[in-house]
Amino acid sequence: MKILTIAALLALAGTAANAQGIDGIFQTQANDDGNVGMVEFYDCGGKYCGRLIKSFDKSGKEIQSPHTGKNIVANMSDNGGGKFSGGTIWDPGADKTYKSKMQLNGKALDVSGCIAVFCKTQHWVRAR
Repeated sequence: MKILTIAALLALAGTAANAQGIDGIFQTQANDDGNVGMVEFYDCGGKYCGRLIKSFDKSGKEIQSPHTGKNIVANMSDNGGGKFSGGTIWDPGADKTYKSKMQLNGKALDVSGCIAVFCKTQHWVRAR
């Protein structure tokens, strides 16, 4: 009986850890102007997308952005182990879309935009 109880608790703990996953809100790395965005990840047809929900200037004051509500990250597949790939990331400043991959490590999310084999990575942080 104790073994069944321990197995059940371990299964629940694993489910809780997976439930956090990529869902939630992450603060982007500052752009060249010092502005940051809040990107909310959500399930989009069995994959993950992330839309810009707020923007802040370098002093921390909320600013209006014409990109609020738009997807920054689209169609990411969960490969397990905190790895995501197969999607795209949109750079609103350059108005360019790149192939993308992501790596989640605790509260840190490394987001890479790639052209061929060359990738540039940003470090995002979970806000909630």
